[in-house]
Amino acid sequence: MQKEPMTEYGYNKLCEELKHLKEVERPYIVKEIDIARSHGDLKENAEYHAAREKQAFIEARIAELSSMLANVQIIDPKSYEHNSVNFGSSVVVLNLDDNKKIQYTIVGSYESRPEKGYISFHSPIAKSILGKKVGDEVTIRLPKGECDFEILEIAYKEINFD
Repeated sequence: MQKEPMTEYGYNKLCEELKHLKEVERPYIVKEIDIARSHGDLKENAEYHAAREKQAFIEARIAELSSMLANVQIIDPKSYEHNSVNFGSSVVVLNLDDNKKIQYTIVGSYESRPEKGYISFHSPIAKSILGKKVGDEVTIRLPKGECDFEILEIAYKEINFD
């Protein structure tokens, strides 16, 4: 199985979430289940069933995060020269159809946050601009159709999607 690239920042965020789930959420929900269980008849105990459902969600998320973290390769974007678009590059592009500037930062799929400008290197936009340089124009196929973009800036910016 091929490892999924991820920034150190993204890796640390997932590790923090996993630690919180294991050390805070899991013990808390076990206590909640014990309290609900002490109220008697479990068949009609909504509090008990809600706590068990939350426990299942927590356990599933722990398993998901553990699997993700076991399958990542941490890449330091600072180690690349950002004279062409690379993993970890922050890229400002100009949409030539509507003259709007957009900034994207290319990250691993587990840390993608498109609403904040962090896009997966698997995305159509990232695939189209990887390896390109300032001044290059690209046509990108998007769900709404093809769009033409010009690359205006390429830089490395510290990743922080909080």
